[in-house]
Amino acid sequence: MEKEKRNFILIFSDQQRWDTVGVYGNPMDLTPNIDKLAENGVKFEYAFTNQPVCGPARGCLFTGKYATNHGVWKNGYGINPEDKTVASIMKENGYVTGYVGKWHLSPHQEGAGAVPEKYRGGFEDFWEVANVPEHTSHPYEGFLYDKDGKEIEFKGIYRVDFYIERAIEFIKKAQQPFFLTISYLEPHQQNDWKRMVAPEGYAEKYRNPYVPPDLKFFPGDWFQQLPDYYGAVKRIDECVGKIVEVLQEKGIFENTVIIYTTDHGCHFKTRNTEYKRSCHESSVRIPLIISGGRIPSGVIKDMVCTIDIPATILDMAGVNIPEEFEGESLLPVIEGKKRLERKEIFIQISEYMVGRAIRTERWKYCVVAPDKSGVKDSFSENYIEYQLYDLYSDPYELVNLAGREEYKEVAGYLRERLKKKIEEVEKIKIEIEESKLYP
Repeated sequence: MEKEKRNFILIFSDQQRWDTVGVYGNPMDLTPNIDKLAENGVKFEYAFTNQPVCGPARGCLFTGKYATNHGVWKNGYGINPEDKTVASIMKENGYVTGYVGKWHLSPHQEGAGAVPEKYRGGFEDFWEVANVPEHTSHPYEGFLYDKDGKEIEFKGIYRVDFYIERAIEFIKKAQQPFFLTISYLEPHQQNDWKRMVAPEGYAEKYRNPYVPPDLKFFPGDWFQQLPDYYGAVKRIDECVGKIVEVLQEKGIFENTVIIYTTDHGCHFKTRNTEYKRSCHESSVRIPLIISGGRIPSGVIKDMVCTIDIPATILDMAGVNIPEEFEGESLLPVIEGKKRLERKEIFIQISEYMVGRAIRTERWKYCVVAPDKSGVKDSFSENYIEYQLYDLYSDPYELVNLAGREEYKEVAGYLRERLKKKIEEVEKIKIEIEESKLYP
């Protein structure tokens, strides 16, 4: 593929399960526009977040590093102003950079609204953002903040629609080439209301929704939340369609790469007391679609992850990838020139627990530090086996095999792989105690 000055639009939602998207098997026709992008581009069948919580996942997305290495290992910390990001590098290479929506990479003590310039991660030209919009807005009213920290109010318009309106204004006026990020809050819950909120009339369309198999066997709040959750996903998809229309009207659709993904998934309190921060597929598996810009179409089944995205954008833009980026460019995979040699995805978990996990083609293996606090400690040198799932026979992770005698050999093999991965990424040697969940 010729590396030219394409435009790039990174669209990412918040807390969207991969299986809400039609091309990933959802039967409800929620995402025809995203599906069309996938059909004309590349769908990554097995994509994963490296940290299933908002701020850390975003740090991975923009720095190309694991959370403990970019420093935002839990919500509330700010991105390191000295770090190179995909946006700062694109800016250095002649790209106009823009950002609309949720950021969540400024220190919480700086506030939930306006973001100080040093924490903007290289997005310099167009900036209409709230650091934590779940605390500065509601679904039909609230604020974003411009480059000068001035409020941009919206009222009587659904938050997703407002964000798209602002993004469209950028696209219509922007010089090329540009790199635009659109970051929704939806379908994440409205925190102070303690529920997901669809646009008016949309939850009613999904009152008898498809229930993913991993949810229906467990208590949680999926029964109450799915109609609004699906309704929000539907509106996000409609707005993706609007973006495509504007690109076509401006005559730049063929020269614009669109990347669609999310920060993490949602298990609706079926696996712990909240919505994510676990090793389960519902928490860590994400949609990832790359389309447009004349890239070839196809389905890729290699395991990929969030930290691969910034390297991929830079490679597609013909820009050198910094050595400190820990992800791999997916461009050679897209072009059919190679397969990834990666044998596992490494996942760090914070806040709910200090946890580490690997996901191989067949196995999910997770450990927890019982004497550490997920909100106070970023790492541990001592863990205990917590969860083991055979994804071949148990794809919905209904039966935890950790500690079972007949899986002792498998656990031992995965234990060594995880220890090696932690030493590689975190530069520490750890011990993992065998599970005592079973006699």
